[in-house]
Amino acid sequence: MEFLDHGVFAYMSTARKSTLIERLDALYEYDREPVTQDKLYGWRTFIAMFSSEHIAGTEFVLGTLLVLHGVTAFDVFAGLAVGNLLAVLSWALMCAPIAVRERLTIYWQIRKIAGPYLTILYSALFALILCLLAGSMVNVSTTAVSLTVGIPSPNYGVGETVPSVSWIIVAMGVGAVIAVLAVLGFERLAHFAKVVAPWMPFVFLAAAVASLPSLGITGLGNFWKVANEKIWTGVAQEGQMQYSFWHCVGLAWLCNISQHMGMGDVTIFRYAKKWQMGFCSAFGMFLGHYMAWICSGVLCAAFVHAQTAAGVADPNPTPGNIAMLGAGYAGIVCVVLAGWTTANPTLYRAGLALQVATPNWRRWVVTLVAGVVMIITACIPAVLYYLDRIVAYYGLFFMPLGAFIFIDFWLFPRLGLTRNYAERKGLKVSWPAAVGWFGSFGICFLLYAKDQYSAWAWLNNRLPSFLANYKADLFSQALPAWIIAVTLYTLCCIVQQTLSPVTAQKEV
Repeated sequence: MEFLDHGVFAYMSTARKSTLIERLDALYEYDREPVTQDKLYGWRTFIAMFSSEHIAGTEFVLGTLLVLHGVTAFDVFAGLAVGNLLAVLSWALMCAPIAVRERLTIYWQIRKIAGPYLTILYSALFALILCLLAGSMVNVSTTAVSLTVGIPSPNYGVGETVPSVSWIIVAMGVGAVIAVLAVLGFERLAHFAKVVAPWMPFVFLAAAVASLPSLGITGLGNFWKVANEKIWTGVAQEGQMQYSFWHCVGLAWLCNISQHMGMGDVTIFRYAKKWQMGFCSAFGMFLGHYMAWICSGVLCAAFVHAQTAAGVADPNPTPGNIAMLGAGYAGIVCVVLAGWTTANPTLYRAGLALQVATPNWRRWVVTLVAGVVMIITACIPAVLYYLDRIVAYYGLFFMPLGAFIFIDFWLFPRLGLTRNYAERKGLKVSWPAAVGWFGSFGICFLLYAKDQYSAWAWLNNRLPSFLANYKADLFSQALPAWIIAVTLYTLCCIVQQTLSPVTAQKEV
C-alpha cells in the first residue's frame, strides 16, 4: 500500500510538472512565421504598451543626466520636443507600415536580406544589449525597493563599483518577477501595461509639482527664471560633458533609434491591426521622454538642493531617492512599476532574439536565461551611470540592419533590384549587408573617437582637413550613420545583383 501511495504521488508530481512544461510550451509567439489575423490588437493595447514602456524607471535617470550635463531650460523644452517628434514620425512612417505588411519579427526579416550567419550575430549581440538595458531597469526598481528597507544604493560617482550583498539579493527578487512576466508572452505584457499605465504619468507630474516650492518656484511667473538658475543651469557638473539643444534633440531621437529607424519594433507592431497605430508611440514619447524627463530633472535639482543644504558633500540622486522626495511611497511604487513595465518588453525582445541564435531551445527557457543575464547586469552600477552613452552606442550599432529592411522593402522594387536576395539565392552571408553594417558603425565611431579617445587622436593627422575639423558628437551621429549604411548597402547590392542576378526559377 505504501508503494502504491508512493507511486501515485510520483505520478501526480510528474503529471503536474509535465502540465507546467506543456503550458509554457504552448505560449507560442509566432517566432518564425507571420502573425495571424485573429491575434491582432487595437489602439488601446499599443497606447498602453508605449505609455507603460516609455514612462519608465530610466526616465528618472535620463532626466537627471540632462541636469548634470548642464543643459538650459530652452534646450530641454524645445530640444526634447523636436527629438521626440522625430521619433514618433520614425515609428509611424518607417517601422509600423512594414510591420503590418510582413508581420514577422525583425530577426526573420533580417535573415531574408542578410543571411543566417549575420542574423545569428545580430541576434546574439542584440539580446546581450537588451539584457543590459533590462538590467538597468531592474537597477532602477531596486534603488526604490532597497530604500524602503534601509539598504543604501551604490554610488558609482564616488567609486562604489560593487553593490552590497543585501542589495544584490533585492535585485535578484525584482529581476525574478520581471523574468516571469516576460516568459508569459505578448498578451500578458499588454495586460500588465493596461493596468499600470494610466496612473504613472500623474505620479511623475505630482512629484515634480510638489518639489517646485523647495526650489523657490511659487508660480508660472518665476518658473522660467528659477528653472534656468537652479534646475537647468547651462553649467555641467564636474566630470560631466556639456550638453546643448542638439544633444537633447539627439538623445530623444536616438535613444530608441534601433526600435524605429532600426525596425526593432516590427516585432511589436506585427500584432497591430493598422500601420497608423505607429502614432501610439506619441503617448510614450511625450508622456515619458518629454514630461517625465522634465519632471525627473526638477526632482533631481530639488534633491541635490536639499542634500547640499543639509551639508551632504556628495549627493547621490538615485531614482528611489528623488521619487521618495517628491511623492513619498507613491513615488517608490511608481519607480518599481516603471522599471518593470520597461524591462518586461525589453526582456521579451531579448528572448526572441536569443531564440534565433539557439533555435532548438524553447522560448520560455531562452527568456529565463536572458533573465539571469539581466539580473547580473543590474548589479553593475556603471551601467546606470553611463546609460546615455550605452543607449547612444546601442542605437548606432544595431540600427543599420534595420535600415536595410526599410530600403529593401521600399527602394529596391523601384530600382529594379530583387528583394530578400540572400534568401532567394540561399546565401549564408550577405556581403553587402556586412559592408553596410560594419562600415557605417566603423566610420561614425572613428569620427567620434578621434576627438574623444587619445588612442585614436592620430587619425586627425591622416584625415582630410574637413574631416579632421569635424567634431562629431555621439548623439548627432544617428542620421549620418543611417545615410552611410543605406548608401553602402544599396551600392553593394547593385554590384552583387548585376554580377549574379536572381533567375526566374529562383524568384518563384
